[in-house]
Amino acid sequence: MNFILKNIPKRTQKPRQNGITLALDKGFSILEVEQWLSVAAEYIDVVKLGWGTAYVTPKLTDKISLYQSAGIPVYFGGTLFEAFVVRHQFEDYIRILHQYKLQFAEVSDGSINIPHEQKLKYIQRLSQEFTVLSEVGSKDVNKVIAPYRWIEMMKAELEAGSWKVITEAREAGNAGIFRTTGEVREGLIEEILNSISAEKIIFEAPKKEQQVWFIKLLGSNVNLGNIAPNDVIPLETIRLGLRGDTFFEFLDTSTQSDLSH
Repeated sequence: MNFILKNIPKRTQKPRQNGITLALDKGFSILEVEQWLSVAAEYIDVVKLGWGTAYVTPKLTDKISLYQSAGIPVYFGGTLFEAFVVRHQFEDYIRILHQYKLQFAEVSDGSINIPHEQKLKYIQRLSQEFTVLSEVGSKDVNKVIAPYRWIEMMKAELEAGSWKVITEAREAGNAGIFRTTGEVREGLIEEILNSISAEKIIFEAPKKEQQVWFIKLLGSNVNLGNIAPNDVIPLETIRLGLRGDTFFEFLDTSTQSDLSH
């Protein structure tokens, strides 16, 4: 940090198990990656190459190497996994992960219907060689999954070998754990947290107000995903109480009372 401030919440250190910022690369060029990392690498824990962008991104190997040289794991978006699965190319997918020397893999079923037992088999297979992130929830804004089912699936996927489970929200933040308006399904989150540790969950929260909600609920070191590149540093200030939305969250009450005199 550039100077000292008192009453700043303690952030976990990289490589983090908790307090993760999972950022979304939607098609950055090599130059854009270099520029982004020059200011934000310290605050980026994992990068997802969004949906199927890896298929069409030029100089993909060079881009991945840039992230990895900065100590940041990269993985292909779950939609690309689904694109391989729906074409009966799962083994090809594994070969591609090896070809690009990826350490992480995502298993999702947000766009296609995969029987859950089969999804668990994919997780088990991939977890033998990769760190698996599995995503629960649908991209279909009209599909509502009962809370007990969210919990069952998340528990089963963790038991099958997922390092963390991701709660679906879409890039727009209007599906899965959010209503179409972007509001958090608070009852759903409450029930999930009654059964599963927050440390095992990455909550997709692309909008600022969603990030603020989770930080106020679970503190600075909540795991958040689908973070836009330009939002990584702003998110860190929210985590530290250095933006108006969380300014008073982490201040000592005696500090606040002193100002009144």
